[in-house]
Amino acid sequence: MKEPVSVTVKILDREYRVACPEEERHALLAAASYLDRKMRELRDAGRVVGLDRIAVVTALNIADELLQARADGDEYTRVIGSRVKAINQKLDGALGAPGS
Repeated sequence: MKEPVSVTVKILDREYRVACPEEERHALLAAASYLDRKMRELRDAGRVVGLDRIAVVTALNIADELLQARADGDEYTRVIGSRVKAINQKLDGALGAPGS
């Protein structure tokens, strides 16, 4: 098993050292960059004051984005599944497959 690497990420001008597997380094840096951007947006909008509050509100916003994306993905999967089933039924009927 490989040893984790130490990666330094910068969020709201503060540096944090985080250990992660080498193959996840790029994803960690991308996540840190996204978090930094979202926290800066919230801070710069002036609606929330204090690093702890900015972090918590940003985390809640990102969690909401994730849950919405999952719900959208579930709906997309349901719609595609329904369409595939309908196409299969049409093909079965056209080809005279058993059960048509």
